[in-house]
Amino acid sequence: MASADLFDTAAQVGSDEEEDDFDEETGEVRQSGKSKSKSRTNGADLDDSSEEEDDDDEEAMNEVRDGFIVDEEDEDDEVKEQRRKERKKRRRQEREEDEVLDDEDLDLIGVLDQEQRAPKESKFKRLKRGHRAEPVEDRGVENIFSDDEDGEGAAAAPRRGGLGQYDDEMNDFIEEDEFPDEEGGGMEEDQGVRAPRRAGIPDMKNLKDSGLGEAEMEDMQGAFGDGDEYIWALEAEAAQNEDQLDPDKPLELKDVFEPSQLEERMLTDRDHQIRLEDTPERFQLARGAYKDLSAYTDEQLAVRAAEEATWITSILFPRKRMDPDLREPFEAAVRKVLDFMNIEQLEPPFIFQNRKDYLIHSERVPNDDPNGPEFTIKAEKLLNQTDLWDVFDQDLKYRAFSERRDAIEKNVEILRELDQNFNDVVFEDMIPKAAQLDDLQDIQEYLNFSYSTTFRDLSIADAEDKGTQKRALGTRNMWDKIRKGPAYHLTRAIGITADAVARNAQGLGARTYVEDPDKLPEDLADTLIRDPDLRTGEDVLNAAKGIFVEELATSPRMRSHMRKIYYENLVFDCYRTDKGMKAIHEDHPYYEFKYLRNQEVRYFLVDKPELFLRMLKAESEGLVHVNVELRGKKAIYQELMKAIESDNLSEIAEAWNNLRRQILEKALQKLHVTISKGVKDNLKNECENKIGGFCRDTYIQKLDQAPFKPKGMELGTCARVLTLSNGAGRRGDAICWAYVDESGLVKENGKFSDLRLGNTEKYIPDGKDVEIFKELVERRNPDVVAVSGWSVETRRLYKDLQDIIEKFELRGTPYEDDDEREVADPLEVMIPQDEVARLYYNSPRAAADHPALPPITRYCVALAHYMQNPLKQYAALKRDIVSITFDPNQQLLPEDKLRRYLETAIVDIVNLVGVDINEAMSDTYTQNLLPYVCGLGQRKADHMVKTIGQNGGEVTKREDLVGDMDRIRASCGPQIFVNCASFLYISWEDENEADYLDGTRIHPQDYEIARKMAADALEMDEEDVQAEANENGGESAVVRKLIKDEATDKVNDLVLEQYAEQLESQFGQRKRATLETIRAELQNPYEELRRNFAPLSTEELFTQLTGETKDSLKEGMIVPVSVKKTFPEHIEVKLDCGIDGGIGALEFPEDMTANGIEPRNVWSQHQIIQAKLQFIDRRKLTAQLSLRESALREPYRPNFDHGLDEWDEEQEDRDKKLMQKTLESKTGRQQRVIKHTLFKNFNSTQAIGALQSAQRGECIIRPSSKGPDHLAVTWKIADGVYQHIDVLELDKENEFSVGRILKVGKLQYTDLDELVVNHVQAMSKKVDEMTNDEKYQNGTKQATEQWLSTYTEANPKRSMYAFCINPQYPGYFYCCFKAGQHAPHGHWPVKVIPNGFELKNQRYPDMRALKNGFKILFSQQGPQANGRR
Repeated sequence: MASADLFDTAAQVGSDEEEDDFDEETGEVRQSGKSKSKSRTNGADLDDSSEEEDDDDEEAMNEVRDGFIVDEEDEDDEVKEQRRKERKKRRRQEREEDEVLDDEDLDLIGVLDQEQRAPKESKFKRLKRGHRAEPVEDRGVENIFSDDEDGEGAAAAPRRGGLGQYDDEMNDFIEEDEFPDEEGGGMEEDQGVRAPRRAGIPDMKNLKDSGLGEAEMEDMQGAFGDGDEYIWALEAEAAQNEDQLDPDKPLELKDVFEPSQLEERMLTDRDHQIRLEDTPERFQLARGAYKDLSAYTDEQLAVRAAEEATWITSILFPRKRMDPDLREPFEAAVRKVLDFMNIEQLEPPFIFQNRKDYLIHSERVPNDDPNGPEFTIKAEKLLNQTDLWDVFDQDLKYRAFSERRDAIEKNVEILRELDQNFNDVVFEDMIPKAAQLDDLQDIQEYLNFSYSTTFRDLSIADAEDKGTQKRALGTRNMWDKIRKGPAYHLTRAIGITADAVARNAQGLGARTYVEDPDKLPEDLADTLIRDPDLRTGEDVLNAAKGIFVEELATSPRMRSHMRKIYYENLVFDCYRTDKGMKAIHEDHPYYEFKYLRNQEVRYFLVDKPELFLRMLKAESEGLVHVNVELRGKKAIYQELMKAIESDNLSEIAEAWNNLRRQILEKALQKLHVTISKGVKDNLKNECENKIGGFCRDTYIQKLDQAPFKPKGMELGTCARVLTLSNGAGRRGDAICWAYVDESGLVKENGKFSDLRLGNTEKYIPDGKDVEIFKELVERRNPDVVAVSGWSVETRRLYKDLQDIIEKFELRGTPYEDDDEREVADPLEVMIPQDEVARLYYNSPRAAADHPALPPITRYCVALAHYMQNPLKQYAALKRDIVSITFDPNQQLLPEDKLRRYLETAIVDIVNLVGVDINEAMSDTYTQNLLPYVCGLGQRKADHMVKTIGQNGGEVTKREDLVGDMDRIRASCGPQIFVNCASFLYISWEDENEADYLDGTRIHPQDYEIARKMAADALEMDEEDVQAEANENGGESAVVRKLIKDEATDKVNDLVLEQYAEQLESQFGQRKRATLETIRAELQNPYEELRRNFAPLSTEELFTQLTGETKDSLKEGMIVPVSVKKTFPEHIEVKLDCGIDGGIGALEFPEDMTANGIEPRNVWSQHQIIQAKLQFIDRRKLTAQLSLRESALREPYRPNFDHGLDEWDEEQEDRDKKLMQKTLESKTGRQQRVIKHTLFKNFNSTQAIGALQSAQRGECIIRPSSKGPDHLAVTWKIADGVYQHIDVLELDKENEFSVGRILKVGKLQYTDLDELVVNHVQAMSKKVDEMTNDEKYQNGTKQATEQWLSTYTEANPKRSMYAFCINPQYPGYFYCCFKAGQHAPHGHWPVKVIPNGFELKNQRYPDMRALKNGFKILFSQQGPQANGRR
């Protein structure tokens, strides 16, 4: 077949008319009169393919659930037996069918001739492998990029068409001996994978015939064993394989899906266990690694609870900065909270809502007023919601601490059992004193060091008893050998133990005095020489010193003492490395701590926790060393030396003291390393927790917003919202709008193009859409108009709408004022927060929710939904929530830790607001809140929704959640019900079965109290209550009567103190705060407790519209600006971020002012110049700048607040001189000085280092190594990819000036600003266009080729191509392609040029043209035309 027959050489070409009708901003194609045909794109096919695979997975999962997995609890034995027989019968039939040779088998052995050979779809289908690939012909160039499937009548290709497509003469030379993966592999799977045959273990008896003698046989057995060491493992594996191949074993999900798929969909056995266990899901996930407390006795639990409460109080109470007198009640509150969490399994939101009386300390204070009551109540809140989560976190740490301590005590007990005379005071003293994991780690390392031989022997003996090990393969370590050898006699001759040294240093008890031997250390060492390890006296000395150093370094008492000294006296020093000296320049974010010295811990913990985390990040990058140093180190060491020295005065005593000092000094060096690491790790964790707390607080502020409230309506009412956005605000962009009603439905949407009011004085008419907007507002009557976008043009649109509303007197929803008169205020226009909308409008979720709407309109819809309920919109983000910035330093936190802090915030707010369980069954956005309800989680929430759906899809009473034995399946267990009941409410309707209390925050445990309060408010006695219950529907009748009679205000007359005293005296329950909640809920059930909808602050609005923060754009910075207009007195300019700027005549360059030159003769419109920021008005989005040379000569330097001894200025000066000298020696000339904000005296390495944290397109202009008539421009293409551009300077005034003509290749520019904008930034935009294209793969060339292989294997009728970056040649990309399943990989280089791309010497202006050009070139030249470079 000819190549022309296989390739569709017509590329996609869009007419000018089509381009005019395409809205680039919104993504909507405007329809024209002509009908247009549109082929499916490759991207669409990819989507379709993935959807088909997902559907197959879902279908397969449903089949497995419904038909394959047998619920043994629901089946009787007969049904099981019947199923087993059917399976056996079916497998027997399959085996019989397999025995018959099909066409493929006949083809394989050559029985079928060529005419009989026809492709046949495999009859096997495996869920794990997806669809079976059909043997089809590989596509050629014509259809390589067409994604349409061939028709059913298309002729099938020969079986090996793919192999012969490019090299037909090889067909008869190489036979294909192996099945393709999709055929042979699949048949092997369907017929059952045979267990791998294992090589037999040689019989040692048979080796006698090999000529080995008896001695050699014994040596072999001693070296290699008798071959039976691992029989137990092989037998276990064989049993497992036999179990897996059991034909009667029911099929399970794990037999069908990969483990990663099951984990992603929460379908593992662990997920199933979490789903069914009647314990809060968050508790199960957090405590999974720890021992269940049910294993402890009541006495052990009581002791443990008291100790834990004291342990946690010692950590949390100092942070609270409370009155010291409150420590005891604080500890009692902590203990009670621990009981709630660990014994009653209650989550923090439940405790805060329903047990808040235990979080408050109240006491009676005598009243000085003789006319008042005798006592007044003084109440102090001890624990807040954040504290409850801290207690939960500390409980997990205590569990780890307690279990670690128990393990150590168990090992010590083993030692006592082995040796009746065992008496190591270290364990007796240090284990009870251990207060943190570091202390236990010290004891564990001491245990491992001192008793390693004993535990190794025990481990070997235990393994031999269990049959898991037949021989002891381990040997003693070096320290064991020294301890058992003669060198240890010299260690003991030192006259003091390591523990005694620590005791002396601490000053505990009577001092241990050191006695000196009667020989010099060297003479004593000579008497202990032993071959082969200790051949000289020096060897003996080194061994003796070494083990004593280790004993001191592993002494728990010494470590504890030194750790205390360190925490009292430590400071941090930061030293740059050689790499850091070059990479960390003055504009680098790490320069703040490059020469930091003597920084105290308090500064990091209180003022700047992010600084320490950035220091550690720089250390991990090899740029600095963060050292822990001791203040007064010399004096501390001298004091420690006294603990080991003897008081004798003689030559021998001095020799031994010198030896002791050497030993202690080395031990202190080792301890410094150990303690420094622990200090840095602990401080890192505290700093991360600090920033995590900041993120939690910010998230709570975002979540703690009620829906926007129209004036005159109740808080919590959903508004009718009209939203508009002009997106990026580019010239010609349409203004998209959407109207969303109070139920959240999009009722209408459209576009405006001109909403500017005219000017009657200048005879300028109103914009054509002004009247349409006015009619829309009058027809839809929205409560508020919301405007947002991501450019400063949004503010202009905001002003235009305000002007229209004022001119036409458009009004909002009428309401009654305090005088009961109906009034209507002007329609409110506001700019809401859009961070959720930005994540939403281009997401798959948005496409699924609103497939017919363009992206900007979806953005408008998201804005409206945000104003109607911010909580639901944040909850819908799920795992994408970390994409929102809560703190500028949150990227320094591990993602899992950040998620934990954010989850606690949304859990608190969701339980404050509550969830209407029936609304959650019909609304997915409400359903997204269920995982955050107290006691639930993602798994339990899904299980609850599924069960309620099986029960009919509606809950009529809260008690239905736990089900009953007859008609309702339980959607949660009793313990989960206790946790979640008061946070899941049911909207009340006046029906006999309905209970008003089910729609309140009152917990079912307190229903009786609420009913008693209602009866007392109605002044009903027990007989009246009983009569009302009999007449009007049971227990809830009294409360129903209170509501119907509109007598809820009467509960305000109740004296709650009497109720509280009665409950505490009779039932031991503290309910005073709970009674207040009951009273409030009886009057206003589930009242909106969130704050009013918060407008953006000036700083937040500035950042939203400009993308700049208070740190990224500051006064004093030198920034590029574009000239808009020039006037004799001033210049109007625009900054890159979009805000307008002005430069007055006083800020013109000095020489220009002196010579009387007008601005129009110096600058032209759209020219890019450098100016210095003097003032920024963040509210008006304007700035004032300066062009004075004296101002531009002073570069911006951030001001670091360092103390007098906290910055090493001498080292800084030395480094600057060294860097300047190095640069001059390399270039052979003096440094150039160019007045441009982007110019730096850097080499290429320094430039790359400075751009590491920069955005794509940012660049540095620097001197060139090619000489004074060259410059170099280094710009960032991607992470780790930087291009160096050589710039030739022509028409130079002198050696140091910049040429008037700058050449880059054949391109010429007049100044550096033009070069940056029209060359570097132009190429950066093209790189953005490339990386944002659907055909771009964000990975290596190998990964892209693997993706192409996977795609063509999954879609054998299709071919595919993709682009990826070429990091070896910056500025180039690969165009990788694969013209069929069996075709080889190929790639062509694509070069990025200003305003276009270059492929095989052809230039293309955009990605569409590039892709079409590639198809044409491929059809003309074929894949062999330089397919590989």
